[in-house]
Parts: sequence; structure tokens; C-alpha cells
Amino acid sequence: MWVITRYVDTEITMFEFETEEEAREAFQNMKGCKILSEVIYYNDPRFLHDAA
Repeated sequence: MWVITRYVDTEITMFEFETEEEAREAFQNMKGCKILSEVIYYNDPRFLHDAA
């Protein structure tokens, strides 16, 4: 999951996106101070490794 946190006129808003592509597209079109973050869950199958 991708999240954009935006600060405009003393207001903070967060937007969630499923893909990096759609998040980056929205990020480019937004005005104000903004941060793009990827949320990674500890149990995400992409990052699980065998202990053996």
C-alpha cells in the first residue's frame, strides 16, 4: 500500500493507493507539502524468508 500525506493551509490529509504507479501519478498532480510512503506489513508474503 502507498500513502500520500499532504499538508495544505493548516490541514493534513492522507490518501491511500494500491499501486506505486497510481500513487506517483497523484503525487505529481497534488499541490502543497507532501510525502509519499510505502507501507510494508511484517507478514507480507513478498518479504517472508524461510528460517532454515
